[in-house]
Amino acid sequence: MKVLVTDPIADAGLDRLRDAGHEVETAYDIEGAALRDAVADANALVVRSGTDVTEDVFEAASDLVIVGRAGIGVDNIDIDAATDHGVIVANAPEGNVRAAAEHTVAMSFATARSIPQAHTRLRAGEWAKSDYLGTELNAKTLGVVGLGRVGQEVAKRLGSLGMELVAYDPYIGQERADQLGAELVDFEACLERADFLTVHTPLTPETEGMIAEDELELLAGGYLINCARGGVVDETALAAAVEDGTLAGAAVDVFADEPVSPDSPLLALDDVVVTPHLGASTEAAQEHVATSIADQIVAAFADEPVANALNAPSIDESAFPRVQPYVELAETAGKVAAQMFDGRISEVRVRYEGDIADEDIEFVTASGLKGVFEPLEWQVNAVNAPKIAEERGIEVTEEKTRRSEDFQSLVTVTVGDGEDEVGVCGTLFTGDDPRIVRIDGYRVDAVPHGQMLVVRNYDRPGVLGLIGTVLGDSDVNIAGMFNGRETLGGEAMTVYNLDSPVPEDAAGEIQADERIIEVKQITLGNGEDEDTETTADD
Repeated sequence: MKVLVTDPIADAGLDRLRDAGHEVETAYDIEGAALRDAVADANALVVRSGTDVTEDVFEAASDLVIVGRAGIGVDNIDIDAATDHGVIVANAPEGNVRAAAEHTVAMSFATARSIPQAHTRLRAGEWAKSDYLGTELNAKTLGVVGLGRVGQEVAKRLGSLGMELVAYDPYIGQERADQLGAELVDFEACLERADFLTVHTPLTPETEGMIAEDELELLAGGYLINCARGGVVDETALAAAVEDGTLAGAAVDVFADEPVSPDSPLLALDDVVVTPHLGASTEAAQEHVATSIADQIVAAFADEPVANALNAPSIDESAFPRVQPYVELAETAGKVAAQMFDGRISEVRVRYEGDIADEDIEFVTASGLKGVFEPLEWQVNAVNAPKIAEERGIEVTEEKTRRSEDFQSLVTVTVGDGEDEVGVCGTLFTGDDPRIVRIDGYRVDAVPHGQMLVVRNYDRPGVLGLIGTVLGDSDVNIAGMFNGRETLGGEAMTVYNLDSPVPEDAAGEIQADERIIEVKQITLGNGEDEDTETTADD
């Protein structure tokens, strides 16, 4: 597989990809047509903040499986477009957490004690001791806007120095806040009570400019530190607030436009400490984000859940070995159900029974949807399958029960139109041997592989002989079969595993017999003839 890297990352990440057997190509500082040409045959794209991954990029990259952001922020990646194209977007949120938190703490001390300003004047020969009367952090109130990974680490470090903690984050639980010793308050109260305000939110349409003139007025007399994302704080308003004395000072590591313009008003103010986006700039952080994103790319290529996928279900690494066999099983059940059903699918139900019900099954459900939609969509995977369902107005439900009458674990994918439905049940024999054990209520025992022929018929003598003869005359070998029936003389179902597809005329010959109710040929994606499908029914 080919990995294109368009922003520099640590060699450790490149080495990990190469050691996994993948081709790595670096092409730094490219954009526009050059970027589209370079990514055209790539299976993975690795970026930092310097590459804009737009709809046009995804259009040009038909083989793309994953875009990896070696860092946290993904505002340079069109995630909606990625999802539409079935491309995973992943980041490395843990790799630079400590580095970003430590830089935030350093910037807090720098602005509180005017360290850069005093340094500059001393280097210039001035002993300006009397000009700098600093502020202690001890016993002051730290306001944290965004209590995510970095925000929590900052809270831990500055809280241990004796700061009182207040935080605004609508997505944090009270229990976690209590563990940190932080009081959860609304946005305005957080600003009003803070002596030091640190910002740790992503840049989204909702957070862009969230701290502007009115918000800075609430922080009057305090200090603002932004080591998160440029654009969250209105830079013009911040400069004005420092210049007119509304704020005592500020420390800024990130800017709306980078590199920042020399004309930025923030650069002209002595009471504003600025650094050129150094939050993640440590050797350890760069190596961590590089190896983290490399590991996720390797996982994506192996059809394994991606740990930090932003637009795809993920599974905890420790749970994956238990869940992995059911991922393919659910996908197969979905394929069979969709190809068995004649109506317009408006509902998909995925049911888990037995031990599997105790697991995190989000990725399994997405794989079941992938199987359902694969015959309908040119490009579908676990990333875009849930969105395809939403766009098509298809209702998706999950059901779980620890009770399972016949099997240790059972996964059932059912498709329907509100009136009729077809359900396909799968399980594992001896731990890792997948089997289809029910189709539309009939008990079967089918190996989900390659070509399958499903025949519903009246339970009459000679039916199996007829089918075998027709298949033999067409040079189609039967690899295995299972016959199940409702009652003696009633309806029955026979499932055949075949070594090759059934010719259309042969399927028609079987269907023409008065004892045959329905003939369905199922094509699964793990056989040699993946693109052939023949269906004959009444």
